Amino acid sequence: MIRSRTDLGRGNTLRAAFWNRPPWADQLLARRLLAAALIVAAIVLSLRGDPGARRAQVVVAGRDLAPGTSLSAEDLRLAAHESGGLPEGVLREQAPLLGATLTGAMRTGEVFTDLRIVGPRLAAVAGGARDARIVPLRLADTAVADILRAGDRVDVISAEETTGPAVRPARTLATDAAVVLVSEPGERRAADRVVLVAMDSDHATAVAAASLRTALTVVFH
Repeated sequence: MIRSRTDLGRGNTLRAAFWNRPPWADQLLARRLLAAALIVAAIVLSLRGDPGARRAQVVVAGRDLAPGTSLSAEDLRLAAHESGGLPEGVLREQAPLLGATLTGAMRTGEVFTDLRIVGPRLAAVAGGARDARIVPLRLADTAVADILRAGDRVDVISAEETTGPAVRPARTLATDAAVVLVSEPGERRAADRVVLVAMDSDHATAVAAASLRTALTVVFH
């Protein structure tokens, strides 16, 4: 005897309804259970990762870190990561980071690379030249430092200079320099805020020398 779909659910009990179900209901239930099992397996595998993948110890942030932090051992820890997923320039030892200045905020557990700290690699990438250098500036107008951000491109301008009767007009010392760090207001008095700017070595020398004798400012691109 073939039951029709209208027989589904008939009976005075749930057991009767179960036994009166049509054949297609079993197939639908089986497909749904299989789909659910596959989803669970995919989630488990994604969280577990590849157990056969090579893993390496790398340095990560031991806590949330602010830009400009002078790194100490308490800020760092080692963690194992899959080697295939690591970025270039990843740091595997803590020693090179101790005392280094952090260029940007980091969350707990983020991996350190050579571009996360002030150093030659950051200078080369930000300045666009292998011989690039990072120069610290104290700007004449400290309010300008409040609106500068890492990544800004600026020209460095010297103020007008007066030497006896001679007057030397304001001039551009460097063009298209990259801001890599602006010290936080709470770290120093407003007048002592420092801006770190990357540029090629020739312009870096000129800017560093000028900063000893005249006021400097920047022009945004």
